[in-house]
Amino acid sequence: MGRGVGEDRKEGVMATDFFWSYTDEPHASRRKEILARYPQIRELFGPDPWAFLKVKRSSHFLWPAFLNLALLWQKDRIWSDFSLVFALICCRILPTFISAVVLLQLWTATCLHDASWLKILVVAYFFGSFLNHNLFLAIHEISHNLAFSTPSYNRWLGILANLPIGVPMSVTFQKYHLEHHRYQGVDGTDMDIPSHIEAHVVTNTIAKSIWVLFQLFFYALRPVFLKPKPPGLWEFTNLTIQLALDASLVYFWGWKSFAYLILATFVGGGVHPMAGHFISEHYVFNPEQETYSYYGPLNLMTWSVGYHNEHHDFPRIPGTKLYKVKEIAPEYYENLKSYRSWSQVIYMYIMDRTVGPFSRMKRKAPKSAVTVKKDE
Repeated sequence: MGRGVGEDRKEGVMATDFFWSYTDEPHASRRKEILARYPQIRELFGPDPWAFLKVKRSSHFLWPAFLNLALLWQKDRIWSDFSLVFALICCRILPTFISAVVLLQLWTATCLHDASWLKILVVAYFFGSFLNHNLFLAIHEISHNLAFSTPSYNRWLGILANLPIGVPMSVTFQKYHLEHHRYQGVDGTDMDIPSHIEAHVVTNTIAKSIWVLFQLFFYALRPVFLKPKPPGLWEFTNLTIQLALDASLVYFWGWKSFAYLILATFVGGGVHPMAGHFISEHYVFNPEQETYSYYGPLNLMTWSVGYHNEHHDFPRIPGTKLYKVKEIAPEYYENLKSYRSWSQVIYMYIMDRTVGPFSRMKRKAPKSAVTVKKDE
């Protein structure tokens, strides 16, 4: 990996520029080498529709969140005893169905239509945030067309998973995310990397804490301002369906139900254990490595997005099978730095004075990519 400006930082001082690499991103070459040695990995390629249905490896992922909810509401009249039993059954039997998670979240929103704002906030953080972040990462999985072989089927499923998030994003997310894979770290193309404005403003612990709290807004709005793309038919479809759902929820149940969904999305993308993956995936804590995996228990709730080196090496392999890549070719991953706690990553990012938005690897666009963009 080429030495960049960002590597010349002084000890205890935050960098004033990104890490610049003068080599290609590492995943394409590693993919080629691994496939040459372990061709059987190709058998893992392709959509896995059963991953969105079967109970295997994730049948218990909602239990902690639902126990929190039960404890919070055990003396409240919002739910009858029958409703609580029904909800627990849903939690036990249906957690791997995207449709069930969507319905459970929408149903919870209707139950909160006359709750206090404090209760809405608490339930959003300890329960709804887990559901909405699970759906966000289901959309990530779907963006790689890993649910069905037919792309349009994946888009419809993504629009369905988008509903409780409250803001239309599934179709647009796919466009930018696939560029993040194809042009990882490329200046002006990879919108996963913070802007210069963010990096120059977020320079201390307090600023980083605020940035983490609102990182979902930066993540969502950054491409809109820096690299806007003209909307197409699918974006309008996503927008229309989402607005229809939001309007119906407000009309029949009131603003508090809608606010619950937005809060669940917001708090789940800020200072929240599941949101740690935003930082852990590519923020450089080790100048020799630009992608990091997480091998902790929250993979069960996040479609195994923590297997991020494996995911970038093989984006055509569904998240439910990425652990097999590490099992088949352990020598390629065991020596890479990885994490066991996303919460710890958030803490490290905020408290480490040398780490900030500039702690990302960048590279100039290859000439071939520039030529393609001009042809477009």
